[in-house]
Amino acid sequence: MAAILVAEDEVRISGFVGKGLRAAGYTCTVVDNGRDALSHALSQNYDLVLLDVGLPVMDGFEVLRRLRVVDPALPVIMLTARTSLSDTVAGLDGGANDYIPKPFRFDELLARIRIRMRGVQTTAGELALSHGDLGLDLRTRRLTVAGRSVDLSAREFALAEEFFRHPDQVLSREQLLSRVWGYDFDPGSNVVDVYVRYLRAKIGSDRIETVRGMGYRLV
Repeated sequence: MAAILVAEDEVRISGFVGKGLRAAGYTCTVVDNGRDALSHALSQNYDLVLLDVGLPVMDGFEVLRRLRVVDPALPVIMLTARTSLSDTVAGLDGGANDYIPKPFRFDELLARIRIRMRGVQTTAGELALSHGDLGLDLRTRRLTVAGRSVDLSAREFALAEEFFRHPDQVLSREQLLSRVWGYDFDPGSNVVDVYVRYLRAKIGSDRIETVRGMGYRLV
């Protein structure tokens, strides 16, 4: 049974989320401040963390920063009342796997959790992926290009992993949006194109091919 840590100081929300997660078959631990969130995340064997940004003692961004130094692979979904683009970018670039604004519907949260949990269910012994002279280390979440190490943000890593798992296959924007961002619909943004551009800047513009009218392909 998968274990989820919920770091949320609003009792109404933590109670609602905890009850829903247990009903969905997960074990759930709730903490109400950043210090305890970090301590639990580092000392217990959790499969995913739901992390509120506005925690007392230590805010969610700082918890995430410290957690990623020790554990770069643990899935983290941030919950926040802050909806500005700068806060969203800060969370994702800081290593969050997803970012959900409050108020949210529990069924949406549960869908995002399931997507992130599937993302870490790799086969036994699978520690790295490769394609040509490109390599992706699933433990350290680092990319190598012809032996040169390249740092990736959490979202860039998730996007790269999708391409590595489907080399030479055309992936549509809708597929990438669903698998990497957890959206089952196009919210009308060009976020996929933007992050493909970020990834191309790090691995080479000729590595990801645009297939007009269809999507992108790792070549």
